[in-house]
Amino acid sequence: MRPLQRSLPVCRDRGSDLRRIGTHPDFWYPILWSDELKAGKPRGCRFAGHPVVLYRGKSGQVFALEDRCAHRQVPLHLGVVVGDTLKCGYHGWAYDCSGKCVDVPYLGRERLPNGVRAYPTREVDGLIFIFPGDARLADQRAPASLGSARDGRYKTRRLNREVACHYTFMHENLFDMNHQFLHRRQMGMIKATCLGRRQGEDWCEVDYTFTRTAGHGTVGEAAILNVLRSKDEAQNRDLMTIRTAYPYQNLKVWVNGGDPVLDVWLAYTPLDKEQRTNRTFGYLSVKRPKIPGLIQAAWPFITWFTENIFREDKEIVEREQAAHDAQGGDWNNEVFPAIRDLRAVLARCGMPEPHASPVTDIIAAAQ
Repeated sequence: MRPLQRSLPVCRDRGSDLRRIGTHPDFWYPILWSDELKAGKPRGCRFAGHPVVLYRGKSGQVFALEDRCAHRQVPLHLGVVVGDTLKCGYHGWAYDCSGKCVDVPYLGRERLPNGVRAYPTREVDGLIFIFPGDARLADQRAPASLGSARDGRYKTRRLNREVACHYTFMHENLFDMNHQFLHRRQMGMIKATCLGRRQGEDWCEVDYTFTRTAGHGTVGEAAILNVLRSKDEAQNRDLMTIRTAYPYQNLKVWVNGGDPVLDVWLAYTPLDKEQRTNRTFGYLSVKRPKIPGLIQAAWPFITWFTENIFREDKEIVEREQAAHDAQGGDWNNEVFPAIRDLRAVLARCGMPEPHASPVTDIIAAAQ
């Protein structure tokens, strides 16, 4: 399969509880949509419990700093943007885009204190990313594009929600299509058949095909899957491939070959220190049919259908997190080989909690 494109940070001391494996900071994570950050208006955000302030300077470039003034520790997002610098709203201490303190109004520029941390930033396809880890690795790990978001052959909608669960639940939910029973009210009874799986050091994939065994789908589902199908085809062959390439996920669906009819890109940015809450960012792209205007007519049904699916997924993964918290640990009794592959990848690539036990506990349990 595709070769590993980057050298991974090696962390051999992992915890046996996957829900206490932290997101590895040496990757790019979306933190805001580009249109959520207005010029001259700082915005406070969080990454895994770390306060981050983003601001768009006079140059139009986005900068990210630790969201605390080095003086009295108050949030810098309460401050004022001046050119490409950010002034604390309390005493007017000024910081440049590198986090260096460049002015203390009542001391002058001769006796400047230390500054604050700065984070590398990038804007890709309408999302603002930060790199919270070793900045020396940032350039080589930058995402080039996000699914089919910029492909004009597709119509795309944002996926955006805050979910009260550890990011690993999100990966498992999407990767395991055997949970279609959850969506029976939206899709009828669907049987998922695993066609194959593949994995590498920092990625894994699984293929599915589907059979409806009872009930009927919605107009939205049909609009996604049927809009490109020929009416005179006696049989339609569908293939879904889901890929976790740490730390992102991608889902693609093909009908009778050709281009994917559906392309979904997802990332899960942890918000709190314990990483029990994430902000899910994503793009859902549907291939435009040849008939002009048809995708516009179908779009309200596609939106309604996908929102209901995502609502049900959000509710169930939050229930999983609640069960984990009540039990005090990860009691996952996993039997599906593809999810065992995924759990091993997440264990290898993530960051352990302090005093965690060896990663071999997780990987051995997944064999």
